[in-house]
Amino acid sequence: MGAEGLPAPLPMFRPPRCPNRACSQHRSPGPDFYVGNGSYRAKCRPHPIPRFRCRTCGRGFSRQTFRMDYRDHRPHLNVVVFLSIATGLGLRQTARNVGMTLRCTELKFRKITRHLRHLNLNLRGPLPEGSVLLLDELETYEGRRNTRPLTVPVLIERERRFVIWGESAPIRPSGRMSAARRRAIAEDEQRFGKRRNRSRAAVYRTLRHGAEMVAGLGEVVLQTDEKSTYPRLAQRAFGKERLRHERTSSKLARTTWNPLFPINHTEAMKRDLMGRLRRDTWLGTKKRRFLDLALQAFMAYRNYVRRRFNRDRESPAELLGFVPRRLRPTELLSWRQDWGALSPRLVK
Repeated sequence: MGAEGLPAPLPMFRPPRCPNRACSQHRSPGPDFYVGNGSYRAKCRPHPIPRFRCRTCGRGFSRQTFRMDYRDHRPHLNVVVFLSIATGLGLRQTARNVGMTLRCTELKFRKITRHLRHLNLNLRGPLPEGSVLLLDELETYEGRRNTRPLTVPVLIERERRFVIWGESAPIRPSGRMSAARRRAIAEDEQRFGKRRNRSRAAVYRTLRHGAEMVAGLGEVVLQTDEKSTYPRLAQRAFGKERLRHERTSSKLARTTWNPLFPINHTEAMKRDLMGRLRRDTWLGTKKRRFLDLALQAFMAYRNYVRRRFNRDRESPAELLGFVPRRLRPTELLSWRQDWGALSPRLVK
C-alpha cells in the first residue's frame, strides 16, 4: 500500500507489440511504435489503466488488451474458478462458492481453459536426452454412460511426470449388451447417427504432440500396453528408424514395479482432480469438447503449479527447464497466450 492507504502504483507498462495482427508492428515492433493516449478507470481495478495508440496502423489499445482477463467483469474470481476446476469441483458447486450464476461460471470456465490450451502449447519445449514417453488410454463417457463412451489417450514424460497431451474421442459401445442397452443404443443412433470409433486418430494426434518435443533426440523410447493399434501409430508418429517401443501386458499387477505405473498414477490423479472423469458421479461431462477444455486445466495445474511429488519443491515443468520455478495460478492467468510465440512472457 502507498501513502494514505492508497494502492501502490503499478510498474510502468510498455506494450510489447501492436495487438493488430495485420499491422507490421505486431510481428516486428520498433522501439517507439506507440504513443501514450491517456488512461481510463475500471470498476474492478484500483489503478487507472493506460491507453496507447499505434503510430503505424492508428489502432488504439490499452494494457488490458494484453491481459487474459480482458473485458472480464469479475477478474478477481478467475483464480478461484481455475483452482476449483483443477482440483475436483464441478461447475455448479463452483458457482455456489463464488456467488455467480451457473451460466456465468460456464462462460468463465470456457475462457480460462481456452487460454490454458494456448499456454500449454506455448510454454513447453524440447525434451532432454534420455526422456521416456508413456502412453495409455482411460475410458469415460459423454451424456449417457451405456451408449456414448469416450476414450482419453494420455501421453507423459516418465521421470518428471510432465503431461504432454490428452484429449478425448468417441468410441463404440462395448461389453455386455442387455435388451435395455440395445434399445438405448438404437435410440441414440437414431438421434445422433451411428457412433464411430475415433480412438486411432486421437492416439495419433497425442503422439504427434510428443513427436514435436522429441524431434531433436536420436532415439525415442515409448512405453505402452499391448494394444494392437499402438505399434503402427507410434511408427507413423516418431519414425520407425529411431523408435524403441516397449510393451507391457495390461494384466500385470499395477504396483510400483509395473513399468506403466507412472502413467497409471497420472490417470488416477486425473480421475481424482477432474470430477468429469470420476466413476459413479453426477459430474459426468455432457459434451466432449468441454471435457477437452477441462483437460487443459488439469495439464496446466499438474505441469506448472503442483509439485511433481509431495516430497519435491519443483513442478514437472520446472524440472524440465520449461519455467524457472513453480508458477502461481495468478501467473498462469495473467498475460494472453493466443499469439503463439509472440505472446507476452508469463515469467520475466
